Amino acid sequence: MAGPLATQILGDYGAEIIKIEQPGVGDDSRAWVPPAAPDGSAAYFFAINRNKKSVTLNLKHPRGKELLKALVRVGDVVIENFKPGTMEELGLGYDELREVNPRVIYCGISGFGGSGPDRERAGYDSILQGVSGLMSITGERDGRPVKAGVAIVDEITALYAHGAILAALRHRDRSGRGQKVECSLLECGVATLMNAAISYLLAGVVQGRWGSAHETVVPYQAFRARDGYLIIGVGNERLWKTFCEAIGAPEWADDPRFDSNAKRVDRREELVRLIEARLAAKSRDEWIR
Repeated sequence: MAGPLATQILGDYGAEIIKIEQPGVGDDSRAWVPPAAPDGSAAYFFAINRNKKSVTLNLKHPRGKELLKALVRVGDVVIENFKPGTMEELGLGYDELREVNPRVIYCGISGFGGSGPDRERAGYDSILQGVSGLMSITGERDGRPVKAGVAIVDEITALYAHGAILAALRHRDRSGRGQKVECSLLECGVATLMNAAISYLLAGVVQGRWGSAHETVVPYQAFRARDGYLIIGVGNERLWKTFCEAIGAPEWADDPRFDSNAKRVDRREELVRLIEARLAAKSRDEWIR
């Protein structure tokens, strides 16, 4: 869904989007039910395809190729979400399309990138959540690896792709030339690791799974109140003092056990127990007010 989501974002910005679908069956996500809209259409399809005009083209047929090239001739951007090499096999790769329109921006989105040993492998979001390492740091500490509740690698890839396309359009404004842009789920999935990746690269620290908690900031997680959970995030010492007052424990602010984030991380389990004991006295609504 990275390609459809990237085009949807551009459509939200006001671009005219023409979506090419397979004759007879349409886009794969049209069959992703349940849930379904009242007319039986897949809800998922609507989540990634608003602001688009859909047409069907058989890209293996000469007439279909002619029609696509006619669209490219008057268009600005082509986005394709096939395995690398597929468009070239069809005679519709970047080299062929830039002959039709030298100013075209061509964006190829794939699972593992256009080069390297895995370039021909297909990639779905859940697979890349695992391969990238994201799944290894998601879930409860002693539980199984867990994927994010949405297709987060697809979504991140779509955001990178749309930003790269806008940069390429800006470059074209200055140079008059189009270019090819490549994005892969693997590269963008690795990019989501951020501090987890840099902690390993700089300090050799392999991040584990922390559930709702934060490895390096405490308190920063879901806590149980009397009638359910609420989320608390204390990212600096000013907020720590404010939190202590709000929870009715102002003495904690200057307690030598907890008066720095490093100390709170070191005594995480003790502090979590103290906070939950306080929170249990009231409902979530009472605490939030």
